[in-house]
Amino acid sequence: MSPSAKEPKEEAVAEKVGETKEKTTKKSSAKKDNVEKVIEMIEKMTFLEVADLVSAMEDRFNVSAAAPAMMAAPMAGGGEGGGEAEAKTEFDVHLTAVGDKKIQVIKVVRAILPQLGLKEAKDLVDKAPTVIKEGVPTEEANDIKAKLEEVGAQVDVK
Repeated sequence: MSPSAKEPKEEAVAEKVGETKEKTTKKSSAKKDNVEKVIEMIEKMTFLEVADLVSAMEDRFNVSAAAPAMMAAPMAGGGEGGGEAEAKTEFDVHLTAVGDKKIQVIKVVRAILPQLGLKEAKDLVDKAPTVIKEGVPTEEANDIKAKLEEVGAQVDVK
C-alpha cells in the first residue's frame, strides 16, 4: 500500500475521534450543569425541606441514608459468607416522624421500653428519626410499628 493511501484513512479516523471527544465533553458538561442546578436548589431549601427530600428519596429509591454503615458490619465478620444470603430474622424499628400526637407517641414508647422514664422517652421521641428498638423478631417489630402508627407516628422496620 502506498503512503498516500494511508493518510486519508488516518485523517478520517482522527476526525472521528475528535468528534467523539467533543460529544463526550458536551455530555459531561451537561451532567455537571444538572448537578450544579440541583445543588443550588438544595442550598435554597430549609433544613426541614431537605429532611423531607431525603425521606422522599429513601422511599422512592428504596435506599437508606444509613446504608454504608450497615454494609460495613458484614464485612467485619471475616468473610464467612459462602455466597448464600440468609433470611433476616432480626429487625430494627425506626421512628422516622412523630406526627401530631407527640404525647401519645411518648406513651407508646414508654410502653414499648418500660425501662425508660418520661424524660428519656421524650428525649428519644424528640430525636426522630431514631431507632426505637434493635434486633427484634419480625412479629414484635410489626407489632411495635402498628402501635406507633396507630397514634400517628411514621415508622420503618429495617
